[in-house]
Amino acid sequence: MNIFGKIDVAGQMDVEHVELKGFSRSVAELEWLLLILVILYTVVPGNFTVDQWLIIKSCLFFAGFVLAFRYLNFYKRETRWKLAIEIWVMITFITWILWHTGKIDSPLLNLYLLVIITSGLTMGKLTTLLVLVLITSVYIYMGHPVYADITFSLQNFGRLMTLFSPYLLVAYLTTMLSADLQYARRMLKHLSETDDLTGLDNIRSFNNILALEIKKSIRYQRVFSMLMIDADNLKEINDKYGHEAGDRLIKAMATAIQECMRESDTLARYGGDEFIALLTETDQQHAIEAAERIRRAVENTAFDKDGQQIRSTVSIGIASFPQQAGNTIDLLRKTDQALYASKNAGRNRVTIFDGV
Repeated sequence: MNIFGKIDVAGQMDVEHVELKGFSRSVAELEWLLLILVILYTVVPGNFTVDQWLIIKSCLFFAGFVLAFRYLNFYKRETRWKLAIEIWVMITFITWILWHTGKIDSPLLNLYLLVIITSGLTMGKLTTLLVLVLITSVYIYMGHPVYADITFSLQNFGRLMTLFSPYLLVAYLTTMLSADLQYARRMLKHLSETDDLTGLDNIRSFNNILALEIKKSIRYQRVFSMLMIDADNLKEINDKYGHEAGDRLIKAMATAIQECMRESDTLARYGGDEFIALLTETDQQHAIEAAERIRRAVENTAFDKDGQQIRSTVSIGIASFPQQAGNTIDLLRKTDQALYASKNAGRNRVTIFDGV
């Protein structure tokens, strides 16, 4: 049992934070694209602007906001609130530019599509719908002198909907794409953290939970215990009845162990016929009691194979944090040593680490 090779440091990364960092990079690119498009429009001769220097100053202000908000560690950690603030600022900047380049007749009106794409990719359906409503309201407000004298009719409403149909289409397609990507990410995360045979967490997922539990233990001065559980006769069952029987045994063991644990505890398949359990806020004595319940439950578990009752027993090792270990490696090593002690003492027993 090589416990050191099973520690997946990469698995401890916050997947949500990684996703937000990716979104943040995309938003930054869209912000700079928005700025470049406005500058190009401003410097091209013949394009209408109320005040060219005012537009340039606005661009400088927006560029300063992006630099300060994004690159000067305004927030050290990416959050959806930060993305939402950037979206509102983009709407404000575009509206200000439109106001000084022809309002609803401005050729830059479609810059709002960049905002809709940004919101659709990062904020989900509801926020994107609110963004679309806001943009529509701003459009109607800017076009008030034009629309004020137009009598409301189904025909005029249809014209307005035709004007905004590209916005609706882009919003719908972008949010659908984002939802599909998020679903795929969740499925991949689930598959990467789940053991195929038992449906339990795999060692990658367990290491993430263990790292968080150690931090919580250190911060709040709480104890927790870890169990390593190993089947005593899986090889004999595989040799005698085949690997299908061995797989059934592993699944039966997983079910029996899980039924003995609390909802706050974590059980994972460590590999082969070995399981690992994290018992939150559990000292040595209560860990021993929990391990004994598990040992008896597995001992009393059986399944039928060609008319024969197949049973197994387990050996269990225990170590507690922080009494017996000061870090992840040390905790795993000492729990593993306690398991070996159970094996060497005759199997089907529980041993708590008592060495150095």
